[in-house]
Amino acid sequence: MPDPDLEILIGAAQEAGRIATGFFGTRFASEDKPGGAGPVTEADLAVNVMLEQTLRAERPGYGFLSEESEDSDARLSRERVFILDPLDGTRSFINGEKTWAHALAVVENGRPVVGVVYLPLLDLLYAATAGGGATLNGAPIRASGRKDVQGCTVLAARPALEPRRWKGGAVPDVKRVYRPSLAYRLALVAEGRYDAMITLRDSWEWDIAAGALIMEEAGAVVTDRHGAPLLFNNPHPQVAGVVAGSPGVQAGLQAGLA
Repeated sequence: MPDPDLEILIGAAQEAGRIATGFFGTRFASEDKPGGAGPVTEADLAVNVMLEQTLRAERPGYGFLSEESEDSDARLSRERVFILDPLDGTRSFINGEKTWAHALAVVENGRPVVGVVYLPLLDLLYAATAGGGATLNGAPIRASGRKDVQGCTVLAARPALEPRRWKGGAVPDVKRVYRPSLAYRLALVAEGRYDAMITLRDSWEWDIAAGALIMEEAGAVVTDRHGAPLLFNNPHPQVAGVVAGSPGVQAGLQAGLA
């Protein structure tokens, strides 16, 4: 039986898409957040208001962590916590590109148990529940079965494939592809369209919690850059990067990292 929170997250993600697309292609306000944390727009904030109001009303006993809400230690004592990015890929949104997403997860005792990644302008809704498999628009998806690193396709920013990042400077012979949204990168690997994804920078939990569950339920392996399992709802809500992909490719990439 699916987790009852899945229906709530899907409905919230679809409403987020409706709000965000109302701003898309119009003249909307945006500004850069302090400390080089990236841009935020009217759309991000409007979506966040709706999500916080809706999800807190639906599950008042849950903790809440969002990129655009003030954080509170109160979430640390809650068994279940909403972790979400109201609009992942804000720069793409500002530039008029379609590869931005809404990423929503429920985390229980540090592990994601429900995840949704929704790209409204591409009509892609990825979803998963712990032990229930992963889907795209309701149809089951599976990660790539590729075993060899050499020649595989990897979603990564250019710095992840610099020689200093790899043992002996031996950068693997892979085909690099890039998408700005971390949530979308994870979902694309879960779908099997690419073999792996890497981000070696410390990563915010809201960018990856939903996608990490979708990947795992699609048969992929997901760790931080040191090979440790990803745990969420940390006091400082970041994890040490992400290395994820089909089991063989993920293991090979992990072994090669310096």
